[in-house]
Amino acid sequence: MSFSQALSGLSAQQQKLGAVGNNIANSQTVGFKSSNVQFADVYAESRIGLGVRTAGVLQNFSQGNVESTNRNMDLAISGEGFFRFQQPNGEVGYSRNGQLTMTADGRLVNGQGAQIMGYAANAEGIVQAGGNVQPLQVLSGDLQANATTKLDISLNLDSGQPAIDLATTPFDATNANTYNYSTNATVFDSQGNARNLSLYFTKTAPNQWDVNGRIAGGPADGDVYDVDMGSLSFNPNGTLGTDGSIPVVIDGTTPGNQEFGGTNPFAALNIAMSFEGSTQFANDSTVNNTVQDGYTSGSLVGVTIEDDGSIMRNYSNEQSRAAGQIALVSFRNPEGLKPEGDNLWTATASSGQELVGIPGTGLVGLIQPSAVETSNVDMARELVDMIVAQRAYQANSQTISTQDELLQTIINL
Repeated sequence: MSFSQALSGLSAQQQKLGAVGNNIANSQTVGFKSSNVQFADVYAESRIGLGVRTAGVLQNFSQGNVESTNRNMDLAISGEGFFRFQQPNGEVGYSRNGQLTMTADGRLVNGQGAQIMGYAANAEGIVQAGGNVQPLQVLSGDLQANATTKLDISLNLDSGQPAIDLATTPFDATNANTYNYSTNATVFDSQGNARNLSLYFTKTAPNQWDVNGRIAGGPADGDVYDVDMGSLSFNPNGTLGTDGSIPVVIDGTTPGNQEFGGTNPFAALNIAMSFEGSTQFANDSTVNNTVQDGYTSGSLVGVTIEDDGSIMRNYSNEQSRAAGQIALVSFRNPEGLKPEGDNLWTATASSGQELVGIPGTGLVGLIQPSAVETSNVDMARELVDMIVAQRAYQANSQTISTQDELLQTIINL
């Protein structure tokens, strides 16, 4: 019986040394999680045990160190969770290794060709969160131009300016005597052409200002288009009396005005202008802030990934659009996941079903771009465990040697 006990001990310590050796071998593997062998004693209705057996191999899913790589396609998970990958054979795997590359057709894959998964975005760059999780792809098409639909201007108009009687001298953009202050803003037409919009402010009465505009024509001609933008009313304390909203339509076909655009026609501009925050104080007239939402077309110049998993396409016109959002997965019992190699695990009945969500929600952590999670192997502990397992192996071997001597003594009798 002693032989079998010692043999079970040798087998158990051999598996322990195998786990330690595997941990040490993967001490530099990104996203690797160490494992430890669990032992259980063996009894068969006997006060003296029959040895030891391997009860299981427990995986340690504690967080590894996060190290910066300065590579925008490297991702680390800060907290719990796993990346979800679709392998080339169509099967789904889970990993903590976020070292990605982009293929020629825009797919984001790991070193084994498995494609990372998440929520896709529509043509406007709006992510369909909560939809189907699918392999993500970054398309390389250009971003089309967007005509200005909103123009916000905050300014101060000098309350000390004299009033101008427009009934006697009608407004004329070429006559500086018909307005008190002018400024400029850039807007974009439907073809992405930048248009200069000149704004003219005429004080017509105390706390009352007329607003007129002139927009430049097509780039191939000198056409202009004048538009009456309404008026602004101020309170006695100098604050704006209304919300400052002025809808403006510029279509270039209004009777009495030169047709806008000439040989470069464009779709009508419908601009919701707002002067919210403007004031009328006894200071020089000046513009404090101008914001508009139009832009010209742009080509794709780069891809970045945010900490919430959003994959952003960056364009030459300084615009960005989401191509999708990486999903993270959590499990009720991650220790029940089955390791498949290549830094991937698969779900089992013991791990439970996957719980999918966006980074930073539920049980999953955030994504840290330009970084990787190193192996969580504690080298010092592994070396100590190796020494202990080696000594235990030697002790079990000594048990066999001692039992052999006892048998030899009996035979000599």
